[in-house]
Amino acid sequence: MRILIVDDHPIVASGCRAVLADEPEIVLLEAPDAESGERAFIAERPDICVIDINLPTVSGFELARRILIRDGSARIIMFSMNDDPVFAARAIDVGAKGYVSKTGDPNDLVEAVHEVARGGAYLPPAMARSIAFAGPAFAQSPLSKLTSREMEILRLLSTGKSLSEIAWLVHSSYKTVANTSSIMRQKLGVRTSVELVRFAIESGVA
Repeated sequence: MRILIVDDHPIVASGCRAVLADEPEIVLLEAPDAESGERAFIAERPDICVIDINLPTVSGFELARRILIRDGSARIIMFSMNDDPVFAARAIDVGAKGYVSKTGDPNDLVEAVHEVARGGAYLPPAMARSIAFAGPAFAQSPLSKLTSREMEILRLLSTGKSLSEIAWLVHSSYKTVANTSSIMRQKLGVRTSVELVRFAIESGVA
């Protein structure tokens, strides 16, 4: 089984190798960003992709979207420092088959890989319970109002990217990105891009 790890932190990649070292049937491939991750997926056609959400340029959500456009059957596990259930929900929305928090039990990654390889889906038990029983609190979270594409544009705004730069990075038009930014301000009840950036930082999107 070939697994592509897309993460820009060498220590994290090393940790993944260590956690999966006892799985003799697994061959690991690595990429440090979305662009090289997409190239590796095209060239190597791995069985599973484990993708960090916070990559240097576009996010793991955007990479997952691009991979699934190329191959709708691709099996993707999102990997993140953020254990907010909203991020797991957005990963599922974008088409991921699993979500694992880097702050959780290292064995979660092993379990996720095996479950997704069998054709199933995986969330750590505690996170699955959080989503199942969040109820009104989940719906009231400001992040829950945003789609994965809106979260991507919000994250890029928080890094100082202009609307033109964001349009190029997400393979969209300037008008679409500008409209999306306006819709986000309405959803979140903020008036300016500066307030959007502040929200992104405070909510952990940045």
